[in-house]
Amino acid sequence: MHIVMTIHGFALDSIAQMPVVLLKDEHGEITLPIWINGTDTLYIVAELIRRDASSSGERKDLLTALLDHLGAEVLDISIDGGKDGKFICSVRLMVGEEELRLPVRISEAIVLALKNALPVMVPRHLVEEATAPAGAMGDHFTEADERRFVDFLDGLDPADLGKYPM
Repeated sequence: MHIVMTIHGFALDSIAQMPVVLLKDEHGEITLPIWINGTDTLYIVAELIRRDASSSGERKDLLTALLDHLGAEVLDISIDGGKDGKFICSVRLMVGEEELRLPVRISEAIVLALKNALPVMVPRHLVEEATAPAGAMGDHFTEADERRFVDFLDGLDPADLGKYPM
C-alpha cells in the first residue's frame, strides 16, 4: 500500500548541512524528509528557475520536450524503495496505448512531480522505516556516534538556539 505525498517544501538540514526535500501526506500528519546531494540540488533549482523564466516563453527542457514529442503522459511518480541511503524512484508513463515504468533519479522524480503537479507515491513500509525513532529498527549507536553527539553538544552555542535559550 502506498501513501500519497506531495512536495511540501525545501529546507537546509543545519546539522548535516545538506538540502532536504520535505514530503507530506494529504492530511499533513506524516512528513518524509529526503536528503539530497549538491548535484541533485543544482538540478532541481535549475529546473525551477528555468520553469519560472520560460513560463511565458516556448523553451522547454529536454525531458519535457521528449515527453511532448512522444505524446507521453506522466501518470504517477513513485519512490519504490531505498538502498544504501539512496531512494529508488520511478515514473509511470502512458505512451499511446502502452504503459511504461522508467527508473529515474530522486531529483528527476521531484522535478517531474513539480512540473506535472503530481503527488509522489511512497510505500507505507518505507515511510514507517524513515520516520521510526532511532533504535526502533534495532539500530544501536557506537561509541564513535556517542562521542560525535557529545562533541556536537559541547560545541553548541546557546545563542544559536534563538527563542529557545538554555
